[in-house]
Amino acid sequence: MSCLECGAPTRSRRETYRYDECGLKNVVLSGIEVRRCTQCDNYDVSIPRMEQLHRLIALAIIEKESRLRGEEVRYLRSLLGWSGASLARHMGVADETVSRWENDATPIGPQADRLLRLIVARDKLVRKYSMHRLARIDAKKATTLRMDFGTSQNQWMLLTA
Repeated sequence: MSCLECGAPTRSRRETYRYDECGLKNVVLSGIEVRRCTQCDNYDVSIPRMEQLHRLIALAIIEKESRLRGEEVRYLRSLLGWSGASLARHMGVADETVSRWENDATPIGPQADRLLRLIVARDKLVRKYSMHRLARIDAKKATTLRMDFGTSQNQWMLLTA
């Protein structure tokens, strides 16, 4: 293949790729095909089975044992296909409240945190989720969850969380 920027040939290899495009700063994909131009800095990333990957990211987020962070609230809302106003209506809060959660201006409260996790789990975005996890969530702290994903037998899997 040729580079779309300069027309030079590209080389393909499997790499570890930081998947910032999903909206989360802590998602790493292992063994992803990356085509790099031999002349310029242009590259193209091939991410297979994105819907499955996004569901797995959602599962990792709702299973973490600390309060959701703003970017995680935004990711889950987007995955549900909802606007901020729509999430606010479903959660019974003001539109501004959702905006403050997503921008980390105000931490999401423990009840809203649990409700959002349940909405995601029950909306069939995630196949299995134990309700017992809700009781173990630490509402006082929100930690970053590093998520490394890889593929095996044509399926995405969580390598570390």
